Amino acid sequence: MAPPARRRRHRALHRPHRSRRRPRRAKRLAHRIRAFERRHGLPRIVVTSDLARSAAVGRWLARWGWMHRVDAALAELDFGGWDGLPWQAVPRDAFDAWCAAFEQHAPGGGESVAALLQRVRGFHPGDARAVVTHGGWLSAALWLAHSDGTAPRGESWPAAPRHGSRTDVVLQGLDR
Repeated sequence: MAPPARRRRHRALHRPHRSRRRPRRAKRLAHRIRAFERRHGLPRIVVTSDLARSAAVGRWLARWGWMHRVDAALAELDFGGWDGLPWQAVPRDAFDAWCAAFEQHAPGGGESVAALLQRVRGFHPGDARAVVTHGGWLSAALWLAHSDGTAPRGESWPAAPRHGSRTDVVLQGLDR
């Protein structure tokens, strides 16, 4: 598995500080979710990660009358000591060790992909049809929805969706 494209030098693994600098980003995403709900008649219920950049979207929707539920199971993969670092700052041998044991290795001493997959399997949205989460969580959900039962490998792991994009995932068949 190769590191993500290195087009942007400042790209980091996790940027909790950015949600404080960009509150309009959360509001814009909340507007898009609200418009989608109106077009499709979905329940006005949203479940978000407890991390700031996702929870901020839920808080905007709650201001507009939505029910907002926070679920820590939707959090991004914990990258441990790698958190906040640009991909280029992660030592190559550490990255290679993660790729060699992709499912079981805990990158940066954080959380393994196996643990993330367990969190995704255990998530239940209730009546909500809108979930605001993170790229790693969505990649894991996509993996579970489309895998053939083989162990995940770095080279076959789904790419994380772009920020703010809509990703349809059927959680059917996962532990509830």
